[in-house]
This record gives sequence, structure tokens and C-alpha cells, in this order.
Amino acid sequence: MLPDAVMQKAQQEMLDWNGTGMSVMEMSHRGPEYTKIAEKAEADLRELMGISDDYAVLFLQGGASLQFPMIPMNLLRGKKTADYLNTGAWSTKAIAEAKQFCQVNIVTDSTANHFTTIADPEQWSLSNDAAYVHYTPNETIHGLEFADIPDVGDIPLVADLSSTILSRPIDVSKFGMIYAGAQKNIGPAGLCIVIIRKDLLGDVLPGTPTMLNYKTHADNGSMFNTPATYSWYLAGLVFDWLKQQGGLEAMAELNQRKAAKLYAAIDGSDFYSNPVDIRYRSWMNVPFTLADDKLDKQFLQQAAEQNLLTLKGHRDLGGMRASIYNAMPEDGVDALINFMNEFERKNG
Repeated sequence: MLPDAVMQKAQQEMLDWNGTGMSVMEMSHRGPEYTKIAEKAEADLRELMGISDDYAVLFLQGGASLQFPMIPMNLLRGKKTADYLNTGAWSTKAIAEAKQFCQVNIVTDSTANHFTTIADPEQWSLSNDAAYVHYTPNETIHGLEFADIPDVGDIPLVADLSSTILSRPIDVSKFGMIYAGAQKNIGPAGLCIVIIRKDLLGDVLPGTPTMLNYKTHADNGSMFNTPATYSWYLAGLVFDWLKQQGGLEAMAELNQRKAAKLYAAIDGSDFYSNPVDIRYRSWMNVPFTLADDKLDKQFLQQAAEQNLLTLKGHRDLGGMRASIYNAMPEDGVDALINFMNEFERKNG
């Protein structure tokens, strides 16, 4: 979801942004009008997340998936090994890409437990000579989320924050790089935000294409080529909306409350279940199954009749999945819980 206020603002400005007579979609990305939009979006994001001048903030294309190969291209910096934590489908994809460029050391692997828990850090196998450590704080498909930021010492920590960015405050200074596809908590698809420490820029693998070098984009204000201007603009509207809501502290309080309600409804039922270790349950993505999967189709059909949409679980996992990102109001979670209770009453 996008916040209603953001959609309404975009609607009002669709044909004429700020009296220019142009839609944002019609502007030159190098023109003074769009420059104002881009600069404000970056400034608001820096304010929301507490991003210091030690970091470059890039507004790129290609989604988070393009970062999977870009990360080793840019961050190996003469080393041969990178550490990866495998806790779900997205970290698995990142690992597969990295193996094309370097030796990948698997620090911990949750495959055997079907991505339902994470081994304690005392059991991890971190390398002494890794160029960086990569992890996925929240796995959207399995609903597995790290409770804390891993402590990896002085090795740059890289995080795919696509589905948790802006859902709560984080200490950016603990990361070498953060990247996030926009289409979860930021805005519409087409944009990927990269927050990277400036001292990590510039030392790329030989043969790295110009467009896949983070320094190219940092040196050109994310405008080396034409960026995803409208997605960037909408992201800026979301950043402004978040500030109006009270910032990330307020969002954390709301998101934690939404998730707690939904998990309580699942755990208090014999009809629904969630397999994820309680210590590592996602705030953003809540998968659950019905006691009888033959009822799945009926559940989805009746939920849609109540305007409760996109609840079908990922094809690799089945069941249901409720994604309750920032823009999902608490009333929406309450409506889902009420429907679940009524469906159980009739079919349990």
C-alpha cells in the first residue's frame, strides 16, 4: 500500500506540479524543478534515518536484485571472500549471484529448518578475511526477521533492507551499505535506494561496467543517466508523509502493535498457525496456514469479498501471507483479524 495522503497529493499534482504547468513525468531530470524534488527527497530521507555525510545516498534503478551482483563488483576491493547469512529466499538469491564473483562463506544457514529460525551468533562461522558480510534483515516470503543488527566487528556490514526500511529507527553507522527496493515501504516499483559509506566507493572489479559502479552514481547525484523520476518523486512524498506521522519512532510503535495483534490472533487459535520462531518473527510479513489447506481457496475468495486483498502466500510456501507495511492502517489489521475469527467460527 501507499498512504492515501500520498496518492491524493500525487493526484493533485498530476497535471501541474507547483504551478509549473508540467507533470513531474514531463520534467527534465536535470531541470531546476526536478532538482528541487530530488534534493528534498534525499534530505528528508537523511533526516528520517539519521544518515551522516559519511554516506552517499543513491536513487538507482534495477531493484534490489541488481544489487546482488553489484555488491561483490564494488565491495570485494581486492579480496577473494565474502560472508553471507542464508536465512531465506532473498539471501539465497544474493548468494547465488555473489558466487559468480568470489568465494562465498556461508556464516549461518537456515535451510534445514525451512527458514523458521536463526542460529545463535555463537554458532556462526564468520571469516577473518571477508571483504564484507551480507544479510537480509527481513525475509518477506518466510516471515523470518533478525531481532538485532549482527555484530561483525570492523568488516563492512551489508543489508538488504527492502522490506523493513523506514519501519523503525536503525543505526545507519553500523552498516557499510544498505540497499532497498522501493516497492515495500518507500514507494512504487522502479527505484532502489542505496546508502553506502563513501570510503567503500571506487575500488571495483576490473571490467565492471560504468553503470554498475556505485561511484559513478555518487559522483553524479544519481543522475549519470535518466533516473526513475516519478518513482523518486513519489518516494519523496512518502518521506514527507512519514515526517508528518512523527518519524520512524512513531512508525515503530504502530508497526509493532499491528504485528503483535495479528500474531496473537494466530497463536490464540487452533485453526491458524505460524511456524516461525517467536524470537524472529517479522513485523512486516506474517505468513500463516489454515488447519485444512482445502479451505485456502474459500478463505481467499471470502477475504476478497471483504476487500482484504493479496493474502495468498508465496507459491514456494503456500498458505497465506499478510504484509503489513507502514501504509497499512491498524484498522486494516483489525479487519483481517475479525474476518479470520469469523471464518474460523464457520469452518473450524
